[in-house]
Amino acid sequence: MTRLLIIDDHTLMREGLKQLFSLVEGIDVVADVTNGAQALEHLRKGGIDLVLLDLSMPGISGESLIKRIRIYYPELRILVLSMHNEPQVAKRAIKAGANGFACKDSSSDALLEAIHKVAAGGRYLEPLLAEKIAFETVGIDVPADHGVLSDREFQVLHLLAKGKSINTIADELHISNKTVSTHKARMMDKMGFTNTAELIRYAITNGLA
Repeated sequence: MTRLLIIDDHTLMREGLKQLFSLVEGIDVVADVTNGAQALEHLRKGGIDLVLLDLSMPGISGESLIKRIRIYYPELRILVLSMHNEPQVAKRAIKAGANGFACKDSSSDALLEAIHKVAAGGRYLEPLLAEKIAFETVGIDVPADHGVLSDREFQVLHLLAKGKSINTIADELHISNKTVSTHKARMMDKMGFTNTAELIRYAITNGLA
């Protein structure tokens, strides 16, 4: 029996996953939580074999949450279930300590395969992402340039490159417009960008757009 903790801030997603897993033998959803702080609090109680987590949530999330879980619970299995299907996002999650990466547009059979594989001690990467990564000239490590960005700075870079506004990004990441602007300014400074056009060109060249 795989004892599962679902970490996702979208109620419909959590309810849908619980309904799916209720029909599957060998998976027991012990709890579902809406953010990283609640997840860490629940993990302290023990009794979890695998966490299924979204990357973009209020508060501690993404790579920061993965790293913290990995430090305190090194044997715990971590499977990311994300709306993002870009190789660079998957690479960063795996580098942070995730055992697998699946996308929310996957079929239910593919998700169950990922859970069983990761729970059994294996690793899983969305097949299309694995194919893209296999044909890249770089390895699994994130290129040094945007590899210097924090988790939030990378998220802002990624979303800006997809044409999203400051207001939209703030809503999606559950943070203020001012905080998004601060992350953008720090990211631009670290990357040496002088304008948004340079950011978009870089994102397209590196497959982030």
